Amino acid sequence: MTEHWLPEILRSPLAAFIGEECTVTLVDQLNIFEPACLRYALSKGLGLGIVLGGCVVKLPQLFKILKSKSVAGISLSSYVLEVIANIITIAYNFRKGYDFTTYGEALFIGAQNYIITLLILLMTGRASLGLLAGAFLAVFTHALFSSALVNSALLSTLYGLTIPLVVSSRIPQIYTIHKNKYTGQLSAFAVFNYFFGTAARLFTTLVQVDDPLVLIGVVLATVANGVLAAQMLYYWNAPAPKDKYRLDSKKDE
Repeated sequence: MTEHWLPEILRSPLAAFIGEECTVTLVDQLNIFEPACLRYALSKGLGLGIVLGGCVVKLPQLFKILKSKSVAGISLSSYVLEVIANIITIAYNFRKGYDFTTYGEALFIGAQNYIITLLILLMTGRASLGLLAGAFLAVFTHALFSSALVNSALLSTLYGLTIPLVVSSRIPQIYTIHKNKYTGQLSAFAVFNYFFGTAARLFTTLVQVDDPLVLIGVVLATVANGVLAAQMLYYWNAPAPKDKYRLDSKKDE
Protein backbone atom coordinates (compact mmCIF):
# COMPACT_ATOMS: atom_id res chain seq x y z
CA MET A 1 0.00 0.00 0.00
CA THR A 2 1.34 3.42 -1.01
CA GLU A 3 2.07 5.76 1.87
CA HIS A 4 0.58 9.24 1.85
CA TRP A 5 3.31 11.81 2.38
CA LEU A 6 0.96 14.74 1.80
CA PRO A 7 -1.06 15.82 4.88
CA GLU A 8 -4.61 14.51 4.72
CA ILE A 9 -6.04 18.00 5.03
CA LEU A 10 -4.44 18.78 1.65
CA ARG A 11 -4.68 15.35 0.08
CA SER A 12 -8.43 14.84 0.59
CA PRO A 13 -9.62 17.84 -1.45
CA LEU A 14 -7.04 17.03 -4.12
CA ALA A 15 -8.33 13.46 -4.36
CA ALA A 16 -11.87 14.75 -4.59
CA PHE A 17 -10.78 17.05 -7.41
CA ILE A 18 -8.70 14.74 -9.62
CA GLY A 19 -9.74 11.34 -8.26
CA GLU A 20 -8.07 8.85 -5.94
CA GLU A 21 -6.31 6.94 -8.70
CA CYS A 22 -4.59 10.01 -10.15
CA THR A 23 -3.80 11.32 -6.67
CA VAL A 24 -1.97 8.08 -5.90
CA THR A 25 -0.10 8.22 -9.21
CA LEU A 26 0.82 11.91 -9.30
CA VAL A 27 1.15 12.73 -5.60
CA ASP A 28 1.79 9.60 -3.55
CA GLN A 29 4.05 7.94 -6.11
CA LEU A 30 5.34 11.26 -7.56
CA ASN A 31 4.88 9.84 -11.05
CA ILE A 32 4.07 13.31 -12.37
CA PHE A 33 4.66 12.47 -16.03
CA GLU A 34 2.16 9.62 -16.23
CA PRO A 35 0.31 10.70 -19.43
CA ALA A 36 -3.31 9.90 -18.61
CA CYS A 37 -3.35 11.37 -15.11
CA LEU A 38 -1.21 14.35 -16.06
CA ARG A 39 -3.57 15.18 -18.92
CA TYR A 40 -6.60 14.76 -16.67
CA ALA A 41 -5.14 16.88 -13.88
CA LEU A 42 -4.20 19.63 -16.32
CA SER A 43 -7.70 19.52 -17.76
CA LYS A 44 -9.30 19.79 -14.32
CA GLY A 45 -7.00 22.65 -13.36
CA LEU A 46 -7.68 24.51 -16.60
CA GLY A 47 -11.40 23.89 -16.19
CA LEU A 48 -11.40 25.35 -12.69
CA GLY A 49 -9.40 28.33 -13.93
CA ILE A 50 -11.88 28.92 -16.74
CA VAL A 51 -14.82 28.81 -14.31
CA LEU A 52 -13.10 31.26 -11.96
CA GLY A 53 -12.23 33.48 -14.90
CA GLY A 54 -15.86 33.38 -15.97
CA CYS A 55 -16.78 35.06 -12.68
CA VAL A 56 -14.98 38.25 -13.70
CA VAL A 57 -14.54 38.12 -17.49
CA LYS A 58 -17.37 40.56 -18.23
CA LEU A 59 -16.82 42.87 -15.26
CA PRO A 60 -14.44 45.16 -17.20
CA GLN A 61 -17.14 45.48 -19.87
CA LEU A 62 -19.70 46.36 -17.22
CA PHE A 63 -17.43 48.94 -15.60
CA LYS A 64 -16.54 50.42 -18.99
CA ILE A 65 -20.23 50.93 -19.83
CA LEU A 66 -21.02 52.42 -16.44
CA LYS A 67 -18.03 54.74 -16.53
CA SER A 68 -18.63 56.02 -20.04
CA LYS A 69 -22.44 55.89 -19.83
CA SER A 70 -22.28 54.59 -23.36
CA VAL A 71 -22.98 51.34 -25.18
CA ALA A 72 -21.39 52.49 -28.44
CA GLY A 73 -20.19 49.61 -30.60
CA ILE A 74 -21.91 46.95 -28.46
CA SER A 75 -24.45 44.75 -30.19
CA LEU A 76 -27.69 44.07 -28.29
CA SER A 77 -28.58 41.06 -30.44
CA SER A 78 -25.20 39.50 -29.69
CA TYR A 79 -25.85 39.64 -25.96
CA VAL A 80 -29.44 38.40 -26.21
CA LEU A 81 -28.38 35.40 -28.27
CA GLU A 82 -25.48 34.71 -25.93
CA VAL A 83 -27.69 34.75 -22.81
CA ILE A 84 -30.06 32.22 -24.40
CA ALA A 85 -27.12 30.03 -25.42
CA ASN A 86 -25.66 30.25 -21.88
CA ILE A 87 -28.92 29.02 -20.33
CA ILE A 88 -29.26 26.09 -22.75
CA THR A 89 -25.60 25.15 -22.22
CA ILE A 90 -25.98 25.07 -18.44
CA ALA A 91 -29.17 23.01 -18.56
CA TYR A 92 -27.77 20.50 -21.07
CA ASN A 93 -24.50 19.89 -19.21
CA PHE A 94 -26.20 19.78 -15.80
CA ARG A 95 -28.79 17.22 -16.90
CA LYS A 96 -26.08 15.17 -18.62
CA GLY A 97 -24.19 15.04 -15.32
CA TYR A 98 -20.96 16.50 -16.67
CA ASP A 99 -18.37 17.87 -14.25
CA PHE A 100 -19.11 21.49 -13.29
CA THR A 101 -15.54 22.46 -14.22
CA THR A 102 -16.35 21.62 -17.86
CA TYR A 103 -19.15 24.17 -18.21
CA GLY A 104 -19.46 26.23 -15.01
CA GLU A 105 -18.27 29.48 -16.57
CA ALA A 106 -21.50 29.60 -18.59
CA LEU A 107 -23.42 30.27 -15.35
CA PHE A 108 -21.35 33.30 -14.35
CA ILE A 109 -20.91 34.65 -17.86
CA GLY A 110 -24.64 34.29 -18.48
CA ALA A 111 -25.45 36.37 -15.40
CA GLN A 112 -23.03 39.09 -16.48
CA ASN A 113 -24.34 39.00 -20.04
CA TYR A 114 -27.88 39.52 -18.77
CA ILE A 115 -26.84 42.57 -16.73
CA ILE A 116 -25.07 44.05 -19.78
CA THR A 117 -28.19 43.37 -21.87
CA LEU A 118 -30.27 45.31 -19.33
CA LEU A 119 -27.78 48.20 -19.47
CA ILE A 120 -27.99 48.31 -23.26
CA LEU A 121 -31.79 48.42 -23.08
CA LEU A 122 -31.70 51.08 -20.36
CA MET A 123 -29.24 53.30 -22.20
CA THR A 124 -31.16 53.07 -25.46
CA GLY A 125 -34.55 53.90 -23.94
CA ARG A 126 -35.99 50.38 -23.85
CA ALA A 127 -35.92 49.59 -20.13
CA SER A 128 -39.41 48.03 -20.14
CA LEU A 129 -38.18 45.33 -22.50
CA GLY A 130 -35.71 44.28 -19.80
CA LEU A 131 -38.57 43.29 -17.47
CA LEU A 132 -40.25 41.26 -20.20
CA ALA A 133 -36.94 39.60 -21.06
CA GLY A 134 -36.35 38.70 -17.41
CA ALA A 135 -39.79 37.07 -17.12
CA PHE A 136 -39.26 35.12 -20.34
CA LEU A 137 -35.81 33.89 -19.29
CA ALA A 138 -37.13 32.74 -15.89
CA VAL A 139 -39.83 30.62 -17.53
CA PHE A 140 -37.43 29.39 -20.19
CA THR A 141 -34.82 28.35 -17.61
CA HIS A 142 -37.39 26.50 -15.48
CA ALA A 143 -38.60 24.56 -18.52
CA LEU A 144 -35.09 23.52 -19.58
CA PHE A 145 -34.24 22.12 -16.15
CA SER A 146 -37.51 20.17 -15.94
CA SER A 147 -37.45 16.80 -17.69
CA ALA A 148 -41.26 16.80 -17.51
CA LEU A 149 -41.42 19.93 -19.66
CA VAL A 150 -38.37 19.42 -21.88
CA ASN A 151 -37.26 15.85 -22.46
CA SER A 152 -33.67 14.81 -23.13
CA ALA A 153 -34.12 14.53 -26.88
CA LEU A 154 -35.54 18.05 -27.14
CA LEU A 155 -32.84 19.43 -24.87
CA SER A 156 -30.17 17.83 -27.06
CA THR A 157 -31.78 19.41 -30.11
CA LEU A 158 -31.83 22.81 -28.41
CA TYR A 159 -28.19 22.40 -27.42
CA GLY A 160 -27.36 21.50 -31.01
CA LEU A 161 -29.03 24.75 -32.06
CA THR A 162 -26.80 26.72 -29.69
CA ILE A 163 -23.86 25.81 -31.89
CA PRO A 164 -24.97 28.14 -34.72
CA LEU A 165 -26.51 30.39 -32.04
CA VAL A 166 -23.14 30.96 -30.36
CA VAL A 167 -21.54 31.72 -33.70
CA SER A 168 -24.44 33.96 -34.77
CA SER A 169 -24.23 35.81 -31.44
CA ARG A 170 -20.75 36.91 -32.46
CA ILE A 171 -21.67 37.86 -36.03
CA PRO A 172 -23.60 41.08 -35.16
CA GLN A 173 -20.67 42.22 -33.00
CA ILE A 174 -18.16 41.31 -35.69
CA TYR A 175 -20.27 43.15 -38.28
CA THR A 176 -20.70 46.20 -36.03
CA ILE A 177 -16.94 46.50 -35.58
CA HIS A 178 -16.31 45.97 -39.30
CA LYS A 179 -18.92 48.58 -40.24
CA ASN A 180 -17.74 51.21 -37.74
CA LYS A 181 -14.02 50.41 -38.10
CA TYR A 182 -14.00 50.93 -34.34
CA THR A 183 -14.40 48.70 -31.27
CA GLY A 184 -16.28 51.31 -29.22
CA GLN A 185 -16.87 50.38 -25.59
CA LEU A 186 -16.09 46.72 -26.21
CA SER A 187 -13.69 45.50 -23.52
CA ALA A 188 -10.39 44.13 -24.80
CA PHE A 189 -10.01 42.19 -21.54
CA ALA A 190 -13.34 40.43 -22.12
CA VAL A 191 -12.62 39.68 -25.79
CA PHE A 192 -9.16 38.20 -25.22
CA ASN A 193 -10.25 36.28 -22.13
CA TYR A 194 -13.13 34.83 -24.11
CA PHE A 195 -10.76 33.69 -26.84
CA PHE A 196 -8.14 32.15 -24.57
CA GLY A 197 -10.88 30.69 -22.37
CA THR A 198 -12.59 28.88 -25.24
CA ALA A 199 -9.22 27.70 -26.55
CA ALA A 200 -8.47 26.19 -23.13
CA ARG A 201 -12.01 24.79 -22.96
CA LEU A 202 -11.29 22.94 -26.19
CA PHE A 203 -8.55 21.01 -24.39
CA THR A 204 -10.71 20.20 -21.35
CA THR A 205 -13.56 19.04 -23.59
CA LEU A 206 -11.29 16.68 -25.50
CA VAL A 207 -10.03 15.19 -22.22
CA GLN A 208 -13.16 15.08 -20.05
CA VAL A 209 -16.28 15.19 -22.19
CA ASP A 210 -17.09 12.47 -24.71
CA ASP A 211 -19.80 14.41 -26.52
CA PRO A 212 -19.49 15.46 -30.20
CA LEU A 213 -22.10 18.22 -29.77
CA VAL A 214 -20.11 19.87 -27.00
CA LEU A 215 -16.86 19.54 -28.97
CA ILE A 216 -18.29 21.09 -32.15
CA GLY A 217 -19.73 23.97 -30.13
CA VAL A 218 -16.41 24.71 -28.44
CA VAL A 219 -14.47 24.56 -31.73
CA LEU A 220 -16.80 27.03 -33.45
CA ALA A 221 -16.89 29.32 -30.39
CA THR A 222 -13.09 29.40 -30.39
CA VAL A 223 -13.02 30.36 -34.06
CA ALA A 224 -15.65 33.11 -33.62
CA ASN A 225 -13.89 34.50 -30.55
CA GLY A 226 -10.65 34.40 -32.48
CA VAL A 227 -12.15 36.64 -35.18
CA LEU A 228 -13.27 39.15 -32.53
CA ALA A 229 -9.82 39.10 -30.94
CA ALA A 230 -8.23 39.72 -34.35
CA GLN A 231 -10.58 42.69 -34.92
CA MET A 232 -9.71 44.09 -31.52
CA LEU A 233 -6.02 44.06 -32.47
CA TYR A 234 -6.62 45.43 -35.97
CA TYR A 235 -8.77 48.37 -34.83
CA TRP A 236 -6.85 48.97 -31.59
CA ASN A 237 -5.98 52.61 -32.33
CA ALA A 238 -8.88 53.40 -34.64
CA PRO A 239 -10.45 56.87 -34.13
CA ALA A 240 -13.88 57.04 -32.51
CA PRO A 241 -16.86 57.96 -34.69
CA LYS A 242 -19.68 60.15 -33.38
CA ASP A 243 -21.10 58.38 -30.30
CA LYS A 244 -24.84 58.22 -30.87
CA TYR A 245 -25.42 56.07 -27.81
CA ARG A 246 -24.34 58.46 -25.08
CA LEU A 247 -26.98 59.21 -22.48
CA ASP A 248 -26.26 62.91 -22.57
CA SER A 249 -26.34 63.33 -26.32
CA LYS A 250 -29.15 65.26 -27.96
CA LYS A 251 -31.38 63.56 -30.39
CA ASP A 252 -30.60 64.54 -33.97
CA GLU A 253 -33.25 66.62 -35.57
